[in-house]
Amino acid sequence: QVQLVESGGGLVQAGGSLRLSCAASGSSFSIKRMGWYRQAPGKQRELVAAFTSGGSSTYADSVKGRFSISGDNAKNALYLQMDSLKPEDTAIYYCNKAVGIYVYWGPGTQVTVSS
Repeated sequence: QVQLVESGGGLVQAGGSLRLSCAASGSSFSIKRMGWYRQAPGKQRELVAAFTSGGSSTYADSVKGRFSISGDNAKNALYLQMDSLKPEDTAIYYCNKAVGIYVYWGPGTQVTVSS
């Protein structure tokens, strides 16, 4: 079992920054196969950024150059630095981890970007 809890969301003006954190527990921690997804109202959940099974990072085209994913194995934590935020980044952001055939999700944290 893996438990994930996101934090760091909030209300920010366009052009601002936020740093999301995901605290993981319950399993041997590795940033591999961990990532961030988001879901805006009326839209499907989409990948924002993730670490692959090989440990490399991948980003959605819409956030490239603005968002950065990182992790700290010693702290069992995953981060998402979000800069130059836009109103269209408004969504609930979820932390995700795949372990074998199982996929775990956190409850999400709301990010709202005002124009």
